[in-house]
Amino acid sequence: MTDGRSAVTYDAILLLGFGGPESLAEVRPFLERVTAGRRIPPERLDEVGQHYVLLGGVSPLNAQNRALRDALAAAFAELGIEVPVILANRNSPPFVADVLDSLAADGHQRVLAVATSAYTSYSSCRQYREDVGVALAAGHGVALDVVKVPPFAEQGWFADAVADLVAPVLSEPGRRPFVLATTHSIPSSMARTSGPESEWPAVDSPEPGRYVRQHLAVAESALTTAAARAGVPVPPWRLVYQSRSGSPATPWLEPDINEALTELAAQGVADVVVVPIGFLSDHVEVIWDLDTQAAQTAHRLGQRFTRVATVGTNPRFIHSFTQYVAPFLTSSSARGPGPGEMCFGACCPPPSRPGAAVSLPPTMEGIRP
Repeated sequence: MTDGRSAVTYDAILLLGFGGPESLAEVRPFLERVTAGRRIPPERLDEVGQHYVLLGGVSPLNAQNRALRDALAAAFAELGIEVPVILANRNSPPFVADVLDSLAADGHQRVLAVATSAYTSYSSCRQYREDVGVALAAGHGVALDVVKVPPFAEQGWFADAVADLVAPVLSEPGRRPFVLATTHSIPSSMARTSGPESEWPAVDSPEPGRYVRQHLAVAESALTTAAARAGVPVPPWRLVYQSRSGSPATPWLEPDINEALTELAAQGVADVVVVPIGFLSDHVEVIWDLDTQAAQTAHRLGQRFTRVATVGTNPRFIHSFTQYVAPFLTSSSARGPGPGEMCFGACCPPPSRPGAAVSLPPTMEGIRP
């Protein structure tokens, strides 16, 4: 390049999102796509659907991901990296297959995929890779070379961005709260097999899988940093879970945040700060499970309840995120996954259900800018 701009080895970034309805008519089809093959009772879909109805049928997630897309594109431009950032969703328009077709039609050839999730597990990482793999195998985006960036929970800058949001709460005069770091619960079996197979604990082992270890590390780092910035001792804290779905007979990660609030109240804890470290934006599960249900539980128990914002488009997060992705865009040589980079091979296998596992194109087997 002769104009001082950075040369790139990928000509587009595919920002992979979960998706959400944007009208009342889209709510039920959206929920049916999300739960396909999971035997969720219709009455459970009706219950969850009411959460969206109360918001007018519009999930805030899509708008939040569009804002994230725009913030990332602007940040890359500031770095001198001219590359479009295109949003594609798993469960609502614009669907992955359609976006891949559009990218190919526009002449793109090499695409770097980035998921809107920081952690390692089937549902939070590999399933996004499979979304692309299935679409490519079905003939969408013909001739596209797509590679996925690995999860970033273990990058110190992510916990640092969370700390930015927690520190002001800890610095409030007279507050000595108990902190609940919360994330999405997943089946215990999925948590055990998160990450590469060489790291999976034995079935009967009390050791957590990588999904849980990553959250514990983020929470500890974020709270330690936040306390230092606030000039206060590190508060007592615990990792809790929310948004469980599926059969009650299937073990999921516990404790649920509402159970944790009840236990803390019994111990005399009257001031609780909730930090949603498992989510990048304030979508329906944050608004309903935390701002509605958990807040109501705390109110009933007489507890002061404060929910810290997600990282969203926080400037520290956006700056660090673009700095993390930029080397993948501008690297001049291919390479396999490095330490902590797990988007390859048998990493995070799918749950045992028919049709879940797919063959992935070679370009989806590793990080090879």
